[in-house]
Amino acid sequence: MRVPRIYVEQALAVNQELILDERAAHYVSQVLRMRTGRELILFNGDGSAYPASIVEVGKKLVQCQLGHETMAPCPVSPLNIELAIGISKGDRFDWVIQKATELGVNTITPLFTERGDVKLNGERLEKKQRHWQQVMISACEQSGRNDLVKIHQAQRLDEWNNTAHNAIKLVLCPSLHSPLTESNSTTSSAILLVGPEGGLSETEINSSIQQGFQPLQLGPRVLRTETAPIAAISIIQHRWGDMAWT
Repeated sequence: MRVPRIYVEQALAVNQELILDERAAHYVSQVLRMRTGRELILFNGDGSAYPASIVEVGKKLVQCQLGHETMAPCPVSPLNIELAIGISKGDRFDWVIQKATELGVNTITPLFTERGDVKLNGERLEKKQRHWQQVMISACEQSGRNDLVKIHQAQRLDEWNNTAHNAIKLVLCPSLHSPLTESNSTTSSAILLVGPEGGLSETEINSSIQQGFQPLQLGPRVLRTETAPIAAISIIQHRWGDMAWT
């Protein structure tokens, strides 16, 4: 039986007795319907995972006993990736966050772009940010990650600060392509810029190129906004990160 992995917003330590926070307790008792004696794995984003067992389950309370040692950490990719992407409609953006988390992205920056037609501000934006955070946490629970992806506050593309040092910068563009050169043979960080459903405008693409971004074309077919970043992340993780055929 698979042991569930549960994220908690609490300090964790070996041999600790812990009452789970409200979100985790509800998920364990009401969704998974776990009972006394069941095993689970807890993590809080500090990079470690803690084996635990349930010692008490109530209507609103789940108490756990943590084990004598932490588990072996989940390997972290040597490539630090920031995905900056235009916000898309419906659940497409949720899908991107989920899959990017699974593929090892470190940072996601939601962008308002010229061709994007998703309007979010005030309370709606705050609610959406919380929702994206929960999508990411669920993906970490599923994929075995013990670290969390940083999801920045949504911002306009022309206000986005992408000054990471020594990073390869790639902008997805179906009409332009620049081959990856030998100077890109090794790198420790990458920034990937992707447009919304209608793509980035010519002005946005030209501006990104002026800022040092290299145009990247993903083959002869036009990919949807939720497919393109996942394909690109897989390629760069294979070239510079930790994805490989064995």
